Amino acid sequence: VQLQASGGGLVQAGGSLRLSCVAPGRTISTYAVGWFRQVPGKEREFVAAISWGGSTRDYTDSVKGRFTIFRDNAKNTAYLQMNSLKPEDTAAYYCAAAYLKFGSNRDVYDYWGQGTQVTVSS
Repeated sequence: VQLQASGGGLVQAGGSLRLSCVAPGRTISTYAVGWFRQVPGKEREFVAAISWGGSTRDYTDSVKGRFTIFRDNAKNTAYLQMNSLKPEDTAAYYCAAAYLKFGSNRDVYDYWGQGTQVTVSS
């Protein structure tokens, strides 16, 4: 499964961005989708995940109440709505897909997209 992440950019603190993760030509309805982020010199960390049916969601504590993960299986697309962005949210964001699995561990995920850069200025 090839994943394409997009929607990153430069935004001021307090602003919003919506990231998209699309699987062109493939159905992702049987895949959980996760978002991770990474800054240079640090490990890639979990941000949010949504189960294949969309009924279960998980977030890392630092984004709860600010980020929302959702999906549209008809469009083979998952999204990460990021509100009230902070400078510490600056990172490359990656989406990933897990076949019939769900979790916050990177090892759960079978496929990864390229990163999309999010930069939040203070």
